[in-house]
Amino acid sequence: MQAAAEVARLTGDAALKHFRTTLNVETKGDGSPVTIADREAEQVARAWLAERFPSDAILGEEFGGAPAGAGRRWIIDPIDGTKSFVHGVPLWGTLIALCDGTDVLAGAAYFPATGELICAAPGEGCWWNDSRTQVSSVSVLRDATALTTDARFSDQISRREGWRELSERVFLARTWGDAYGYLLVATGRAEVMIDPVMNPWDAAPFLPIIGEAGGVFTDWGGQRTAFGGNAIATNAALAVEIRAVLGAGAAR
Repeated sequence: MQAAAEVARLTGDAALKHFRTTLNVETKGDGSPVTIADREAEQVARAWLAERFPSDAILGEEFGGAPAGAGRRWIIDPIDGTKSFVHGVPLWGTLIALCDGTDVLAGAAYFPATGELICAAPGEGCWWNDSRTQVSSVSVLRDATALTTDARFSDQISRREGWRELSERVFLARTWGDAYGYLLVATGRAEVMIDPVMNPWDAAPFLPIIGEAGGVFTDWGGQRTAFGGNAIATNAALAVEIRAVLGAGAAR
């Protein structure tokens, strides 16, 4: 956990040097943006990990690497929320996870522009800027705050309808999305964060972070995994009700 936190901070600070500067924004094959900040930050993480954990594999968003079935591997997202980053919005973060197969051994998320670091490992608790943190105790849906990255949900029609239903029943619905939404759930500032599409580097750190904060992190089918291709993170008190409103599988 400490290593994940350290490399997250190092990587995020490398990206921060480019924040709110003039950048050439390229478009990747999947339509997402990328800049020199993403690539340089991931290279910083790779160099740090290669020196200290030479036998571990590395999978990064920008340079690929270990296949999904690999053994122990570090998963890197140098800038989660690149669209926010290039628009000068501070709600972006650096994500690091250490996995053994599909078991997440540690996760860290660092938000350099807001000065927040959160990390966790199974059995070790969830730590937000060096203090223990936990999800909220809100148990009434009309008092909850619900978040998602993009409410349009692209072609995910049934999930878009689930989000619409949920957003009409909660106190507050916002698109404070990407990694920052999961941070808000883990620290008790929101009750649910959902994404219909997630890559392993988007989700892996938050499986232990949400779980160790006392919340529930699953894919849309209800499986507690970071590799389901989508994600729902909630506090414990509303986990069942929120998944029912969304039309998702019960957590298992």
